[in-house]
Amino acid sequence: MRNVTSVVSRAIRERVRWNIIGVAISLLIVVLAFAILLKLLQGIELAKVIAALKAQPLREVLTAAGFVVLGYLTLTFYDFFALRTIGHATVPYRVAAFTSFTSYTIGHNLGATVFTAGAIRLRVYSAWGLGLMDIARMAFVTGLTFWLGNAFVLGCVLSYAPEVASAVDQLPPWANRLIGLSGLMIILGYVLWLVPRPRVIGRSDWRIRLPNWRLTLVQIGIGTLDLSAGTAAMYSLLPAYPVVDPSIVLVTFVTAILLGFLSHVPGSLGVLEATMLLGLPQFIREDLLASLLMFRFLYFMLPLSVAALLLGGRELSLLAKSAITVRACRKRPVRCR
Repeated sequence: MRNVTSVVSRAIRERVRWNIIGVAISLLIVVLAFAILLKLLQGIELAKVIAALKAQPLREVLTAAGFVVLGYLTLTFYDFFALRTIGHATVPYRVAAFTSFTSYTIGHNLGATVFTAGAIRLRVYSAWGLGLMDIARMAFVTGLTFWLGNAFVLGCVLSYAPEVASAVDQLPPWANRLIGLSGLMIILGYVLWLVPRPRVIGRSDWRIRLPNWRLTLVQIGIGTLDLSAGTAAMYSLLPAYPVVDPSIVLVTFVTAILLGFLSHVPGSLGVLEATMLLGLPQFIREDLLASLLMFRFLYFMLPLSVAALLLGGRELSLLAKSAITVRACRKRPVRCR
């Protein structure tokens, strides 16, 4: 009994230690991002930002909106893929798409995505027989899809154009290339590890069979398409001059998304803007800030409104059905027994 208590205590201390490290990293990112943002915003003329917003061509805005739609369509496959991975293939795509869109959109905008998105998933998927452990497994698989996609895209860009990232991380090109190649080698090693046989991780009640190497390539494809669509939306909204290489926008945008995710700030507010302003200094700051504000509207605020309406509509529909059932039971109680 003493040994068991010792093991549990050690596990709890280890978990608390990692949580403290995670919180410290998040706070550090937030403090640095807002310090950089405040410095970059000095001297910004609000009138010029508003003028730049009004001057944005409708065609570019609609193009960006199309890429945003593509990105959120790709996002629906996160849950669809995860459900099949954990053995719940009976959940139809329409339910997975609805839950994935609403949970991710609301969760990311509110912050603490694991808990907020998890609560929405549990609310919807419980009607399909999923429990708390199933939601935890889904969170693991969807998180793996996200990180595999990010690592692959960032690894490719850093290996191909390491000098692009130097404006953001201030590291020499050779260090960025080493990071990129290391990331790609880790992904390759992971895929090769999956080749011989199915891999199962976890213990006791929390066990999950990892996707095989072919499905892992699908995972990487989902994450890559998601990031590529977001980058294309951002690129479409950038000022026409000066012309920048798409790889510069890609590495800056992916870095901004990763830092925003790690910071746990609702909607990556401030972190995204600071990273983009820092990584794209060739643009006039007022013009770039106008592009970032339009992107935030299209990528965060508008989807959040749609997700809230969809989720609210579902809850009202369930309440209405419940009220009708109660009323019917009062009239004919025999049928409800």
